[in-house]
Amino acid sequence: MKQTPLDALHRSRGARMVEFAGYEMPVQYTSVMAESAAVREGAGLFDVSHMARLRMRGAGTLEFLQEATTNDAAALEPGRGQYSLLPNEKGGLVDDIVLYRLGEEEWLMIVNASNHAKDWAHLTLVNRGRSEIVDETAETAMIALQGPRAMAIAQSLSPQADELAALPLFGLCEAEIAGVKCLAARSGYTGEDGFELMPAAADAEALWTALEAAGAANCGLGSRDVLRVEAGLPLYGHELSDGISPIEAGLGWVVKDGQKFLGHERIHAEKAGGAPRRIVGLELEAKRLMQPGQAVMLDGQKVGEVTSGVVSAALSKGIGFALVDSSVKIGLEGAVEMRGAEVPAKIVGKRFLKRK
Repeated sequence: MKQTPLDALHRSRGARMVEFAGYEMPVQYTSVMAESAAVREGAGLFDVSHMARLRMRGAGTLEFLQEATTNDAAALEPGRGQYSLLPNEKGGLVDDIVLYRLGEEEWLMIVNASNHAKDWAHLTLVNRGRSEIVDETAETAMIALQGPRAMAIAQSLSPQADELAALPLFGLCEAEIAGVKCLAARSGYTGEDGFELMPAAADAEALWTALEAAGAANCGLGSRDVLRVEAGLPLYGHELSDGISPIEAGLGWVVKDGQKFLGHERIHAEKAGGAPRRIVGLELEAKRLMQPGQAVMLDGQKVGEVTSGVVSAALSKGIGFALVDSSVKIGLEGAVEMRGAEVPAKIVGKRFLKRK
């Protein structure tokens, strides 16, 4: 299995390591509950170096991106980014991504670790030589600093405190933090404010150690999953897949009207007329963990399946997402089949917590 540039540091801090997307990654340091609370109340550090970083250059890059992604890349100015999707020819999803414009003809795409090889093959095919694509994943690292104290911690270590504070959501700049040069993007996967910092791989440990010393807690993949569900954020392979359309996933806002990307016929038709299924939130009354694939029931009839489930530290109950028939309404009382029994579950919106 692969290791990130921070592997030795994680082990020295006593992290419990697991396999994830072909990497050995820290799932937790202390407890999932404690780490989730640290991010909601202060600041936490996540190693997300396993996510792939692809740099794209050349005069034909924008044309390529407009065909390959559902959002409007042309709307981005240098130093700005957007959440977007890679559709397939049938209107399903190859991946969800974040795209940054670095210059007039230079871009940076962040893709999921589990889809690294698949995305590379797909993008190469769609590209047809219009853009030079360089995989920078091995040469760089990626550290997520998340939480209400993330900005103050980053500013305390940087001579560019004002520039960091001025960055909008998905804004990006070249910064120096704790003496380490990196790309700093105001983004994340927790629902909290913060940054995703991209230094050279050789500088990752120095940057992490400085952020840790400044008050950020070490956090693993377990708490990251809890935080993203609480914030209503999808995960590829769960709420997103090759067979689930952006409209079914509730991501119509990421689809640019009139744009002729791959699979646009199905996606635009569903955006205009509705999709047969949709992702909803599920809320249990107790601290029980729902599992992907468990049946969602209404009036004794199966109407869908659980896609993700966690036990929320903030809400002290089991929450999750499900892909259900589009006729299922928010507010209905249903159930989830768990070990042969129907456990009461309420159909709710996907956003369980909002930033304070």
